[in-house]
This record gives sequence, C-alpha cells and structure tokens, in this order.
Amino acid sequence: MQHTAPLRTAVVGFGLAGRAFHTPLINHDPGFSLDVIVTGNPERAAGAAARYPEASIVPDFEGVLSRAAELDLVVIATPPELHHPQAKAALEAGLDVVVDKPFTVTSAQGEELVALAGRLGRKLTVYQNRRWDNAFLTVQRLLRAGTLGEVHRFNAGMERWSQSFSKPWKASAGVEQGGGLLFDLGTHLVDCALQLFGPARVLHAEITARRPGEPADDDAFLVLEHAAEGGAKPVLSHLSMTLSAAQPGPVFDVRGSRGSYVKHGFDPQERQLSEGMTPGSEGFGVEPDAVSGTLSDGTETHALLSEPGRYQEFYRLLAGYLRGEGPAPVEVADATGPLAGLRLIEEARRIAR
Repeated sequence: MQHTAPLRTAVVGFGLAGRAFHTPLINHDPGFSLDVIVTGNPERAAGAAARYPEASIVPDFEGVLSRAAELDLVVIATPPELHHPQAKAALEAGLDVVVDKPFTVTSAQGEELVALAGRLGRKLTVYQNRRWDNAFLTVQRLLRAGTLGEVHRFNAGMERWSQSFSKPWKASAGVEQGGGLLFDLGTHLVDCALQLFGPARVLHAEITARRPGEPADDDAFLVLEHAAEGGAKPVLSHLSMTLSAAQPGPVFDVRGSRGSYVKHGFDPQERQLSEGMTPGSEGFGVEPDAVSGTLSDGTETHALLSEPGRYQEFYRLLAGYLRGEGPAPVEVADATGPLAGLRLIEEARRIAR
C-alpha cells in the first residue's frame, strides 16, 4: 500500500474558529499535518504552542506566505473582511485554501476567488460546518426516508441571549467589514435551507440592530421560497437569528404532510471542541437523550434520538478532494453553495432596506 504524506497545513487565526473548529480537527485527521498557526495575540500564541508543540507559531499572515513552498493548504479563520485578500494571496502563492464562513463579504469577491482558483488550478472550499450538526443530519435522514411526507415549512432558528460583544472586532465591524448576525449565524441557516430544500429566492426580510452600539445587525428574520419541481408546492423556509432571545425557540421545526420534527438546543460539538474534546474522545458529537428532538404524526409524539454530529467529516472529505480522489466537501459555486447563500443575503438586505 502506497504511503501518502499528510497535507501540510497552516491555520490563519487562533480565535474561536481557529482554536475550536479547525486546529483540533486538522490535528486529529491523519491526512493532515498542522505545521503553522498564525496569531498576533501573545496569550493565544502561548496557548497554541502549548497545545501544538510541533507547529510553528507565527505572528502574521506574511509568515505563511514566506513558507508557501513548505505548505499545501491554508485555512483562513480570521475576521470576514480579511477572507478575500488572504485567500487571494494564498491562491496566488500556489496553495489550496479553506475559508471559514462567511466565504467573503460580497458575492463579487467570492466570484473573483472562484475564478482565480480555476485559472491557477488550485482547490478552494468553504467551511460550512453546520452541515454536520446533529439536527441537520437527523433531518436529512427523515427526508431521505420520507417520514415527514411532503415538507411545506422549514422553521430554523439560531437564537441566543447575548447583550454584550463576544469579540472586539464584532463591536466595531459594520456590514461592509462582514459584521453582523446575518453574516455570522445567518450564513449557517441559509446554507442549511439550501442544502435541504434546494435553490431559493427571498420573499421577505427583516434586519435590524437592537443592542446599544451594534454597528451592523443582531436580529434578523428571512423567508425563503425554494424552487419547486413537477407541480409541487414550494417549501418555505422561515429563518430566525437573534441575540435578544432570553427564551430561544427551536433550532428546527420541520413540517410536512405526514408529520413534523422539532428540535431544541444546539449541537454539542462547538462546546466539546472548546473544552478540549476531539473526534477521538468518547461521546464526541453525542448529546444527552434528554435533549432529543421529537417526531409527531399529529396523533402521537415521541422522542427521536439525534444523529451524532461529525464536524470531522469536513476534513475527511477535504483530504480526498485535495488529492483528486473525490468532490469538495462544500462546492463553493453550485446552485446551493456559499456563493448562492451570499447572493441571498445581499437580496435580503436590499428587501429589508
């Protein structure tokens, strides 16, 4: 059996995204080696060095570009306004690129990166990890089995109570810099709706700021109408995201002709990764039975255990993609990909104005 060398990887940024969503998964997957971590924060640099002693810790993005010949892949996990320039520079340096969501601040920037990657023969994808959330995987299973019948309404919410700013850049970033909840949690919800029910258009949008000092938006509600086939009625997606919900609604409420599925509570993987668990840890991706969703046919309602979440699947698929052995884990430019999601967010902003 031929030995394949691990893909040499740099992670740019060691905030929540780099620290919890990328470095643990990369370090866990034998298809990758974690070679470089970029952070200009001394405390974060010390934490990265302690956790990943074999990685080089460098203070700026130039430290990655100067080592391009020693790398295969760059993961961009910085604030959104840096995604386009850093991804462009990495592609031009001859590297394949993963960009955390939101892909870019505008669809035009995203289109430029897709075209550039095509011209240079480089691989480009976006980290849409919520495609491997437990509730999302459970809904996929129900749809494949036809359990809910013909779905007519997809209610999805990422609702939290947070009256302060979790990161300094979020306190000052306007929409033009990629700030706001629609770019943050909304990117996930739009992507989930597109993946489950196909291409869509925006029927309605409410986008506002409720917290004092909010420079962008922290409360949004979108209605998407998905393209229907063969005379079927279109599915409507009602997407709610807010930081002003002291009593959050369900994450998913999927309604169909044969029943409904309702799920409260977020997937545990973000918390587990933040606490130091990895996909190799016992119980990773598994939530307590007590917080299972419920399935009802209108007469009887019973608990339905969630599929285990598996964010590590992104990097497993990515390794095959980068080696030419399979499709991208996230196809950036297809009809339901991150570019389509960005266009819907732009359409929603126009409607809300």
